[in-house]
Amino acid sequence: MRAKFKVQTVQQATYPDKDGVERVHSEQVTMFPVYSDDPASENRAFWEATPSGTLSMWINNKAAFGHFVMGQEYYIDFTLVVA
Repeated sequence: MRAKFKVQTVQQATYPDKDGVERVHSEQVTMFPVYSDDPASENRAFWEATPSGTLSMWINNKAAFGHFVMGQEYYIDFTLVVA
């Protein structure tokens, strides 16, 4: 199953390191389903399948900081995990 979400906010959490310098500790990314009034738009099709919702996640991997950009759209794929 695939969803399409748009980044609404990216907030960085900082803290001072041992030298007192503020460093990014983590990022919180919040996304919402895409929307379009255009019946031919891909975003309209996704909106009809996922009309509301919120995805919020904290990223602690420094290598991943900055990968999500406010206003950009991302596909999210959901795959069932069978244990």
